[in-house]
Parts: sequence; structure tokens; C-alpha cells
Amino acid sequence: MESEQLQELFTHLEKVITWRINNPSEDFNIGAPEFNPNNHENFQLGHYISGKGLTHKEIIILLIALLPRLEPTLLKRIFLEFPGNTLFDFCSTNDNGRLFYPTIQTIQYILGGENISERLKTLDYFGSDSVLIREEILVFSSHDPIAMNSQISIHPEAFSTMIFGLESLPKMSNDFPAEQVKTLRSWSDLILPDATLNELQNIEEWYNSRHILMEEWGMQKKLKPGFRVLFYGDPGTGKTLAASLLGKYTNRPVFRIDVSMLVSKYIGETEKQLAKLFDKAENKNWILFFDEADAIFGKRTTVRDAHDKYANQEVSYLLQRIETFSGLIILASNFKNNMDKAFTRRFHSCIQFNNPKHEERLRIWQQNLPVQLQLDDINLDQIAQRYELTGSNIMNVIQDVSLKAIALKDKSYKVSLDMLVDSIRKEYVKEDKIFM
Repeated sequence: MESEQLQELFTHLEKVITWRINNPSEDFNIGAPEFNPNNHENFQLGHYISGKGLTHKEIIILLIALLPRLEPTLLKRIFLEFPGNTLFDFCSTNDNGRLFYPTIQTIQYILGGENISERLKTLDYFGSDSVLIREEILVFSSHDPIAMNSQISIHPEAFSTMIFGLESLPKMSNDFPAEQVKTLRSWSDLILPDATLNELQNIEEWYNSRHILMEEWGMQKKLKPGFRVLFYGDPGTGKTLAASLLGKYTNRPVFRIDVSMLVSKYIGETEKQLAKLFDKAENKNWILFFDEADAIFGKRTTVRDAHDKYANQEVSYLLQRIETFSGLIILASNFKNNMDKAFTRRFHSCIQFNNPKHEERLRIWQQNLPVQLQLDDINLDQIAQRYELTGSNIMNVIQDVSLKAIALKDKSYKVSLDMLVDSIRKEYVKEDKIFM
């Protein structure tokens, strides 16, 4: 059934192309074969078209871009019926000349015919404001999308979504310096004060309620899009886990940005990298998590030279981009005061992650020690009270002492106090803390 409905769309495209060949000077909006989107809603590509609210011309461009993947012989069939037609002067061919590939000029001719003004208007569909470009639906053989002979096709990620209903997520690269972070844990594994947990779950509520607030209540005219949050506190206190859990419970991918790949010593390069990142993520409803965000979101400095001037411009550029981003942005920093006040004023929430207190450390120990371990005369309450470790430290200790117990090859998996204290000492030494 799905293949039949797909074929109907390409049959419509073939009718449109044939109409243009027979009517080179006619206005597309008046003479082209009509398209009723309501007839194509019960399959994946039809849902995609209606969901994007594409116009008839945008649908034709989309179908033309799909030709190399789904119907590569369509243009060849039309050529055999109309050999020598002007349309095929605007197509590209493969090495042996047996197949035709659509270019921007092909689309210009199909939509605008011989009318130069109408052909020029078609270029609007390849501008930065076009949904086909803004959401990275189209890709081109040339780096310059307005190169008229540039071949046109569908971006692989968009193809997966529109044909299979799958969201194909990007891999870390120079153009997308971020990796997806996931977790198998739940909110109960994040041991934090209740007030902090409530603030985190308020972010989850924004995801669940933003559609009503912005669209049904019409607040998109008064409120800026998206949601901006600052997590601040010492390393190992749960900032990354909290971001991962927000993604898990809102069913959205979380991408941790590699700040080192973004920051460049060359003037203007940081903005270019950030522009690529935000353009890729825009309208995807992803969560962007900037760990150690101080490096690019830090305080602006007094201008002493050209480098200071451009560094301040980077911060200003960032400020503008995060305010217009429609999704959730989380910035993580060790210290709130490291952040530029222009950013902190615009955060919807600033959440502090404190080092766990005695009671919280005890809960982390109790909830995460493997049940297979037998603690030999170890009082966890005393351990939690005496050793001021972060949640990350405690998890490192648990892993280290578990491996020691397994290495003993004693199926009782006993852990002595000396074994546990030795693993704790390693954590203190790592962080140059005095071990008592």
C-alpha cells in the first residue's frame, strides 16, 4: 500500500513535468496539474509533507530531490518521450550519459518555464529562510547552493525521517562537535536535595506544557522560544546525569557539546562552528548540553586589543543564538560567577549542584553497592560521614573495590574495611585532597 501511494506522488510529478514541457510559457500557479495533499495523508511521506505544511511548489521540489534515491529513471523516461526538449539542457547526467539528475536549473524551469522572473523567484526556495534549507532537507553537489548546475538531492537524515519515520541522529564530526549521551538510570538514582530535584522536574514540565503555552495560548508572540538553564557546582555532583535524565524522560536526544572543538584561536572561526551547530540542531527539538561552558560563555573582558574585541563579539553572538534556539539549552559550569551576566539574566533557571551531605552520601552508597558484595565489619554510615566524596567519587570507589573483590576469586566477594579505605584514598589522591 505504501509503495502504491509513493508511486502516486511520482506519477503526479511526472504529470507536472510533462505539463511544463508542453506549456513552457504558462504560469505554474494557474495551469499546473492540481495537487490535493488530503489524498496523500495515510502513509509516511504524506504525513511528512502535511506536517511540514509544504506548498505545491515545495512538494514538487521535494519530489524532484527524491528522484535520485527513489525514481532515478523517471527523467530518462520523459526524455525518451520528448527527446531534445529544453528541460534536459538543465539536467546533469551520469558518466555514461544514461541517467539524468535534477539540478537547481531543472527546478527553475519546471516551476518557472520560460518566464525569467518566475525562474528567479524559484531561488527563494533555496534561501536560508526556506523550510527546505533551514531544516536541512535538501543537499547540493556544490558548496554554493545557488550554483545553478548544482545537483539536488535529499539529506540522508531527512530521507530516513520522511520515508521510514526514523530520526537519524548525527555522529560527532568537525561540522557537529557533539556526542549523544544516554543513561540507564532513573530520577531515583540522582541523589540530590528535594528542592533541586523539583527544579529539574520543572524543566520536564516545560517540555510537556510548552505547546499549550506557546501555541494554544498564543504566547509565542510575547515569549522567546526555547528554555535556557544553568547547572553550576563542583565536578561529579550530577550535572551530566541530570541532563541525561531530562533527555530520557522527555524522549529527546541529549548532545553534549565538545567545547574544545568549538573554540578556535582564529578570528571568526568560533562563530562559524557555533553557527553550524545551532543550524543543525534548530527545529530538531534536541537538548544541547554545553559542559564546561565557561570556555565560550564566560565573562566579557575589557577591550585591550583586537583579540579581546573579537572574543567579546563571540559572547554577543552566542547570546543572540541561544535566545532564538527553540529547544532546551543546558550550560554547565563549576562556578556561577564564571558566566557572563548577560547570559545569567536570560536563564529561565539556575540550578546549583552542591556536594552531597552526609545523608545523601549514605544513600548513594546504599543504592549503588552491588548486592553481591559482602561488607566485612563496614559501617556505611560512618564511611559516609567521615569521607566527603561526590557522587562521581563514590561510584569510582564502588567500581574499584568491586574489581578488587572479584580479583580475589573468592565467591563470597568479601570487602574488608582496608580494601574500601584504600579505594577511597585513591580518589583523594587523584584530586590532591588531604587524606586523613
